[in-house]
Amino acid sequence: MFDIKEELKKLPDSPGVYIMHDKADNIIYVGKAINLKRRVSSYFQTRPRSPKIEKMISLIDHFEYIMVESEMEAFVLECNLIKENRPKYNTMLMDDKTYPFVKITLFEKYPKIHLTRHHEKDGAKYYGPYTNVTALKEILKMFRKLYGYRTCNKKLDGQCVERPCLYHQVGECMGPCSGNVAPEEYKKGIDEIVRFFEGDSSSVKKSLKAKMLECSENMEFEKAAGFRDMLQNVEELSQTQRVTAGFEMNRDVIGIALKDYKAVVQVFFVRSGKMVGREHYLLEAESDDKKEVLTEFVKQFYGGTALIPKEILLSEDLEEKELVAGWLSENAGRKVILTTPQKGKKEKLVELAVSNAENLLAKDAEKLLREAERTTGAIEELGELLGIEAPVRIESYDISNTAGFESVGSMVVYENGKQKKSDYRRFKIKTVEGPDDYASMREVLTRRFTHASDRNDSFTKLPDLILMDGGRGQVNAALEVTESLGLDIQICGMVKDDHHRTRGLYFENEELPIDTSSECFKLITRIQDETHRFAIEYHKSLRSKAQVRSVLDDIEGIGATRRRSLIKHFETITAIKEASTEELAKAPGMNIKAAQAVFDFFHKNDKGE
Repeated sequence: MFDIKEELKKLPDSPGVYIMHDKADNIIYVGKAINLKRRVSSYFQTRPRSPKIEKMISLIDHFEYIMVESEMEAFVLECNLIKENRPKYNTMLMDDKTYPFVKITLFEKYPKIHLTRHHEKDGAKYYGPYTNVTALKEILKMFRKLYGYRTCNKKLDGQCVERPCLYHQVGECMGPCSGNVAPEEYKKGIDEIVRFFEGDSSSVKKSLKAKMLECSENMEFEKAAGFRDMLQNVEELSQTQRVTAGFEMNRDVIGIALKDYKAVVQVFFVRSGKMVGREHYLLEAESDDKKEVLTEFVKQFYGGTALIPKEILLSEDLEEKELVAGWLSENAGRKVILTTPQKGKKEKLVELAVSNAENLLAKDAEKLLREAERTTGAIEELGELLGIEAPVRIESYDISNTAGFESVGSMVVYENGKQKKSDYRRFKIKTVEGPDDYASMREVLTRRFTHASDRNDSFTKLPDLILMDGGRGQVNAALEVTESLGLDIQICGMVKDDHHRTRGLYFENEELPIDTSSECFKLITRIQDETHRFAIEYHKSLRSKAQVRSVLDDIEGIGATRRRSLIKHFETITAIKEASTEELAKAPGMNIKAAQAVFDFFHKNDKGE
């Protein structure tokens, strides 16, 4: 029995981190303290607090603490524990949005370019973050056609020569893997791309104009029109980037609006003097103090995958400003400046961020409330219905097959009532023959949970609740797996009626009806539909690929590369079947002999064979 009064007496007068648990041993709050004894004891004294903290204190069953040597160690440990456990009563981002960076591996002999949501200290050049992902992908697609940069992960040292891939054959890669491209020649295009992302688009425009004119002179008017469209896209992008005069340094500008323990934080991303994007973030606050809430936001935002700029402009001074600045500088590997400007252009930019945040909070207050009801409110309803703590992480599973053909399993993930698509997983059934959904589900869950300890990503996270697309049979199959692996995870079945609509939940050998007008019911329906869609989508893609293989792979001389080339060139099997030998030979990677083989294969019945 944990005696809180007695345990408070044992607390040390030293810095550290304290962790609050409820009766079910869930971590509900993590905090740091310069003096653990004073800080933790303050929670159990009579004093005015926010309703959220009062509720949290009423749920505390026991606590633990970790002593450290310094305040900085406590700060870092607190950040890590909050990020890992996402305690319900800490100030948390309500939406876990991350945006991509452009990564250019300049340290490689033949640099590659790709999108990533993780900024690492690996010697590569990173640009961003970019909030308009669609536009960014179009720009990179244009660069691939213009400069032929590689996207593969091959380690190219110039010694090992390989056959170029399909991108080279269609003119979208210079093919450095072939050994026929000098590093200096390859890097000319990379240098132009770097200049573009650093704000100088003149080289790109010049190259596009030259390509456009060259195609026009050669009477390749369709290609010329393509380069003209690319040029227009670059012109538009250059004009829409807002220039902030005199701001050559990379900066983030952060403003906050706070009301009734709901906060909106607006962030402007300024890179090389230009605003490359902006985004707002929603927080469920534990305090009505803007400084406290903004401090928690900065810790969470920059403790993730965000690129830390040289300067961060803030609408409020942070609590423990020097400590936060030291932590950011250590993570960035260089000095990071935190400032709250009081005059000039910087102050105007911060005021703009604040006014945007206030407008969003005022305009979307009802929307935020409805969103909370759809997500966290629905999760709390679900917990009450099942008689368990509101589940933060839910994983839902389904099996899809056609008479046992290409059986697949799907796993979708919801955290705090919202989709977490980055954690979705697909499983191709390997050990089960025929349409045995229960055995297939046992395989999927066994693979999912046995591999959890072998990995170092989101797959290691275990769910608070597993939802099965089905009733007693599927639930029992899941229980067999979790019990055999010694896992204590709640498992619930989503039961449908004769019209394939959700009618209730099967939990602990009992079917529980759900109020069809409740947010809980709507959430369960969304999860069930999403799980089914994800499984069906994967099954269709495998079935389609199998059908393509079954036709083209039977043709002598047509391997995987030529098959992909034919499909890309003609788009459908029907078009391939109707093409002449000469037309088939025009596809990249094809020759007359291979074209004749394809033509003969599809027209053998015409010859009476």
